[in-house]
Amino acid sequence: MKRTKWIAFAIALIMLFAAACSGGNTNKPDPSPSNTSGGNQQSDAPSATPDDTPAKKTFTALLDNNATFPYTKEWPVWDMIEKKTGVTLDVQIPSGKLSETLSLVIASGSLPDLMYMHSRKNDSNKYGQQGALANILDYLDIMPNLKAWIEKYPEEAKAALAADGKMYMFPNEGFGETNRMIWMYREDIFKKHNLTPPTTYDELYTVLKELKQLYPDSYPLAMRFGQIPEEMLAHFTSNFETSGDVYFDFDTNTWKYGATEENYREMMVSLKKLFDEKLIPSDFLTMQTKQWQDMVSTSGAFITIDYITRIDFFNNAMRQENPEYNMQFMAPPAGLSGGKQQNPYMHFLEGGLTVHSKSKQIEDVMKYMDFFYSEEGRTLASWGVEGETYTDNDGTKQFLPQFTDVTEMRKQTGLATSGTYTWIDYNAHLALFSEDLRNAYIEARKYDMPAMQPRPAFLEAENELLSMTGQAVMKHREENFAKFVTGSRSLSEWDKYVEEINGLGVQKLLDTYTEAHRRQASISFK
Repeated sequence: MKRTKWIAFAIALIMLFAAACSGGNTNKPDPSPSNTSGGNQQSDAPSATPDDTPAKKTFTALLDNNATFPYTKEWPVWDMIEKKTGVTLDVQIPSGKLSETLSLVIASGSLPDLMYMHSRKNDSNKYGQQGALANILDYLDIMPNLKAWIEKYPEEAKAALAADGKMYMFPNEGFGETNRMIWMYREDIFKKHNLTPPTTYDELYTVLKELKQLYPDSYPLAMRFGQIPEEMLAHFTSNFETSGDVYFDFDTNTWKYGATEENYREMMVSLKKLFDEKLIPSDFLTMQTKQWQDMVSTSGAFITIDYITRIDFFNNAMRQENPEYNMQFMAPPAGLSGGKQQNPYMHFLEGGLTVHSKSKQIEDVMKYMDFFYSEEGRTLASWGVEGETYTDNDGTKQFLPQFTDVTEMRKQTGLATSGTYTWIDYNAHLALFSEDLRNAYIEARKYDMPAMQPRPAFLEAENELLSMTGQAVMKHREENFAKFVTGSRSLSEWDKYVEEINGLGVQKLLDTYTEAHRRQASISFK
């Protein structure tokens, strides 16, 4: 029955887009792939009215929906955008997963003007190279703001490119800060027992031992490894200056595979020691969010790793019953002697808006999107409208008093929701955070890795290799990580493990990343 309803929804959605969207325009030629300037393209859009009020336009859009702040056409953000650009979005949202709706709509050939997609690799680059999405670079001459933005953020722009050198998804900057992850600790417990936050893994072991003696039933270090394993592994490996996967070594300018390096083995030695002495939960490899929250919110754990906003999440909830409760930022410990204290660079966004290549209003859509790369567009997307959502006192912006929480602000206004931004001033969110959380952001940035890892795009054949060989390599790494840490396989077999995993095709992965990165690095926007 549920499947029948889903099919009915999909058919209705496709029919709606067939009637309302731009897929029927087969007479308008595609932008020439060789013309990246877009300078010869003429827009038949009506000019602004004499009083500079933007001409009215309506674009169809398929946007994502979030259960925490579900889409509504009544959000003030739509009126704010319409007043500045003249554009109204005729929005449709999926009833289930966005990826499933995208597949159905694209298969139908009747697409909306704008579509939000979660992944460049899995969505926009694939559909773009199939011809469904417009190459944004073909329209740069009518997008002066984006052109200037690309000059300001060339690496972010390159990360938005597909393997064919085209840009099918609008790049973004700023909102990735929501993905920042950090080490945290119970400052109140540490102060109570005169403990010092650790700066190395040796110190980490020592302080965890002391906490275990003080609280025998606890597991002093807990993390939801089972819920977000790659994120957790990234933190441990960055502490030991390696990776659990293919990574780019900026010192040697080469791609390497971290899970066969000596530093990776040293990391597992340290984790095994913590596991053996019950300083981390015996089921840490499968721990889910609810179980982890229960431990961290009580005296079950005192150090953890998670998204930075968990500071307010725990403090706001727990201080109602325990005013002393105090979760704070902790500098990441260095795993190696004389090593670096650093967190992985994970605060970037992979999703964004795309444009249907056959849209009847393609140039108008591009001009509309260009607004969001202007300072005015960035301010609107981040703060809203002065006097309506925020005040500005000599350059210092502050949300109006009724907005005290980021989540509630998004629910009430629609700001920072799907389809309403590309370039964000993250200070807008910081303004609604507690002083503890704002300070955590300031401190956390001191421990960012020196540079963001390159994010090259891959050709179809390369993706097939990465999918098959990459999955085999990852599965072997995961299985043996668990075995080595829990002791079901002795670390004396490390060399044999390295031989096994290399035999699955590690060098093929390295060669593929090297070639894709070479292609990306050779691209110039000038």
